[in-house]
Amino acid sequence: MGIVKIDEDLHEKVRRTSTVMCRSINAQAEFWMKIGMLSEANPTLSFNEIVEMQVKAAQEPLSADKQISAA
Repeated sequence: MGIVKIDEDLHEKVRRTSTVMCRSINAQAEFWMKIGMLSEANPTLSFNEIVEMQVKAAQEPLSADKQISAA
């Protein structure tokens, strides 16, 4: 885990939004960072398309190479 320094105003926006979205402050910041990263990588997709893509990916069964061994 790392520490990221952000502007105080942005931190306040994250804090307020995290309350509305029922997420921790860290989870809200991570969500915004992930969506931003995916938006840059897929500039033709809308926010809703990116979220839909992530929901579909989360519903796919793990392939053999992605499964965690019980060893």
